[in-house]
Amino acid sequence: MLNSVAPFFIVDDLRATLAFYQSKLGFEVLYQCGGEGNGDDYFAMIGRDRVMLVFKAITPEVHPQPNHSRHEWARWDAYIGTDDPDSLYTEFVGREVPVHRELANTSDGLRAFEITDNSGYVLCFGRPVDK
Repeated sequence: MLNSVAPFFIVDDLRATLAFYQSKLGFEVLYQCGGEGNGDDYFAMIGRDRVMLVFKAITPEVHPQPNHSRHEWARWDAYIGTDDPDSLYTEFVGREVPVHRELANTSDGLRAFEITDNSGYVLCFGRPVDK
């Protein structure tokens, strides 16, 4: 039985990423390691409800590479299903989250919106329209 999946994102600044996801998107840090207790952790897992994301800062020369930077048609780095995209959109707008695409019924048959995180990754939050 499969229980979950967690997208794994490369980031430049783990502290800034964790701060963004906590303050803007309401995630909690579930696990953090790598800095041997000196505050320089390079790996973290975060979660909100049943969703988990993983982040890692590799080396100074390895940077985030969001999908849209490789090809304009690959605009999402993660799709996160939600029962109520309207309420979530209102929450995120209230927290001044950078909206990439506003809430709408999309040509993909979704009621969805997209945000951009501090590393340039695009997350789509939505549900099928017919739900």
